[in-house]
Amino acid sequence: MIKPQYMRFIKFVCVGVMNTANYYLVYLLLLKILHCNYLFSHITGFLCAFVISYFLNCYFVYHVQPTWKKFLAFPLTQVVNMGVQTLLLYLFVDIFAMNTIWAPFPALILTIPVTYIMTTYILTKEFV
Repeated sequence: MIKPQYMRFIKFVCVGVMNTANYYLVYLLLLKILHCNYLFSHITGFLCAFVISYFLNCYFVYHVQPTWKKFLAFPLTQVVNMGVQTLLLYLFVDIFAMNTIWAPFPALILTIPVTYIMTTYILTKEFV
């Protein structure tokens, strides 16, 4: 039997996979079809996935009622995430010459633990 805290983390990761797909779809659409700058594409994709993430985390992962107060606090979970992901994306692309198509993936993966801890606290007031 899987412990509830592990099940919640598994659900969190599943939502993250869906959010990554949403993010990456917007990122590629802007980057490859509309020929936007990779950082603009990244930020726009991130913001779209962010809104979807809030509702999926409220309903599917944490089973809490979404409120404006939580929605306004939810960006705090993403400030560090966005900053670290953007810095890593810049490093991977401009410093390590990684392809802009693949560079977002390691940046996303490296930020999962911090995002989980912050999201859990913001939505439930629990410490992980």
